[in-house]
Amino acid sequence: MNVFYEESGSFKVATIKAENPGSLQVEAASGKRTKIKTANVLLNFEQSVEDFMALAQAEADTLAIDFLWECSDAQEFGFEDLAKAYYGDQPNTIQLAAIAIKVHAAPIYFYRKGKGRYKAAPEDTLKLAIAAVEKKRLQAEQMAVWVAQLNDQQLPEGFAEKADHLIYHPDKNSLEWKAIEQAAASSGRLALTVMADAGLISSAHDYHLGAFLREMFANGTAFPAHEEMTALDQLLADLPISDVGAFSIDDATTNEIDDAFSVVDLPNGHKRVGIHIAAPSLAIAQGGALDAIVLDRLSTVYMPGHKITMLPETVVRPFSLDAGQTKPALSLYCEVAVDFTVISHETKIEQISVNENLRHDRLEPFFNTETLAANCSPHPLWESLKFLHGFAEALEKARGKYEPDRAPQIDYNFYVSAGVVSIVARERGSPMDKLVAELMIFANSTWGGLLKDGARAGIYRAQTGGKVFMTTEALPHQGMGVAQYAWCTSPLRRAVDLVNQRQLIALLKQQPAPYPNDDDVLKVIIRDFDQTYQAYNDFQTRMERYWCLQYLIQEQLTEVTASVWRENLVRLDGMFFITKVPSLPTLKVGTKVSLTIKHIDTLLMELNCQFKQVIEQASDAMIAENEGSDVVVGDQ
Repeated sequence: MNVFYEESGSFKVATIKAENPGSLQVEAASGKRTKIKTANVLLNFEQSVEDFMALAQAEADTLAIDFLWECSDAQEFGFEDLAKAYYGDQPNTIQLAAIAIKVHAAPIYFYRKGKGRYKAAPEDTLKLAIAAVEKKRLQAEQMAVWVAQLNDQQLPEGFAEKADHLIYHPDKNSLEWKAIEQAAASSGRLALTVMADAGLISSAHDYHLGAFLREMFANGTAFPAHEEMTALDQLLADLPISDVGAFSIDDATTNEIDDAFSVVDLPNGHKRVGIHIAAPSLAIAQGGALDAIVLDRLSTVYMPGHKITMLPETVVRPFSLDAGQTKPALSLYCEVAVDFTVISHETKIEQISVNENLRHDRLEPFFNTETLAANCSPHPLWESLKFLHGFAEALEKARGKYEPDRAPQIDYNFYVSAGVVSIVARERGSPMDKLVAELMIFANSTWGGLLKDGARAGIYRAQTGGKVFMTTEALPHQGMGVAQYAWCTSPLRRAVDLVNQRQLIALLKQQPAPYPNDDDVLKVIIRDFDQTYQAYNDFQTRMERYWCLQYLIQEQLTEVTASVWRENLVRLDGMFFITKVPSLPTLKVGTKVSLTIKHIDTLLMELNCQFKQVIEQASDAMIAENEGSDVVVGDQ
């Protein structure tokens, strides 16, 4: 005897080998034996096990499910009852099995009630279910069309209107996203590549920029409506005008000029050195709409070829220390002896006249290591520059950070115009860099001390135990070798500097502190600034990596040279770009190698290189250069 039974939601047939109370030992046509419950048996039959299911399925295929539903009772029924209603009073076992198979396979028409029993779906519910099935069928057809188009690198209609969400925040249940995923899986690509190949992502640059803007500037980069600044003429009327003529030193692309310098001869043979910092805090009311913009953006965002300023241009221009203008400034004056000893210093709120904005590219030929060694340069500000450089070296020595024999470090500036990038190397620690850096460190440390001595709260950068962090306490910065270090010198570009400037100005005017010592506002600013500033820096690094890759494409380079960084990491020559080279043999750090470029992907930020040959074995200087550099490995 053979049985037709249900197991795990499907029908099977087998031959009975043994009967036990409540169970059967059966053997399938394949020869496999198993134990089943007697309660699961729907039919006993004599036909061949090998043919029964095929015949039953063939019969089931002839049945119309709509007609069966119409023939069924509104109440719960057994499959035998429906078979009798359809075939007559004596359906054979094939027909009985066919009804069971057909009804069981149509759950939207018939609800399963267990052991061959079913209930017809209500008419309204059935109509909804049929509509849903039809909708799913049409969606599957549409998806198949979209997948074919995407794999043919064509953009399906309607995708462009949903580009932003599909690229940056896709609804994983949407048909469009499922089509993209299916195209990726069927073509062996990433979803991001599928979108780029189809033209949904206009360019790799726009993709990286868009991802950043969506995260950090969800409402766009345009400045919201804000109140006017305090009238400048009203501000300037209360400020004395200094008798100095100041000059700034900046990169050619800088237009938010925060700092400038002056040097004046004193009757006693000493010099009066002035460090002048733009003073926008004079006009930005605490708690106002402009202040809200500052505390929202927290810093200017930098990237090659573009930047997003912290402050609106209507605020930057009146306070930027532009040449040929008189601007309000917070000035630190130092009386400096011939041996560069600081005799005294004082801080003033005043107006200064800016005579020149010196730019790195134009100044460097006249102010460099060679001209200093020769003690000669035709530059009109040579004497002031030479003295300030000597003062800067003295400050560096006083901090315990003077290292004349240190291997030279290289910085790279990116200049982008009309999509064409140039990468220009500059030696870090050049006379220009040292002059500016040391005077800024001196000002930040001195003003941090002024806040400390005045018992005013401030925001400090500190380093103890090797960790750099921000705090409201005037703690030492061991890495810089100063007793305290408060960012104060970039108030047009960093919120922390503007906040500290408010505290300093209030202290100088003997007014109540804008941020009292027991107020937690500064701690909130520190938390927000730390997170935001890191995100901005990470983005800048990412975009610099993008432009490095774009430069390789632009110059149509097929080979590059590089230095072994560590293990299978190399740093390309002519730029700060570190990448893995799996084929790199074991070589000493600093070894110069030649690489063949195999593939560049600016969207995925990937550079695939193949080791070609060793150009130069590592020297002690090369090893020192790699060990001393602070380059950070980017996305790999």
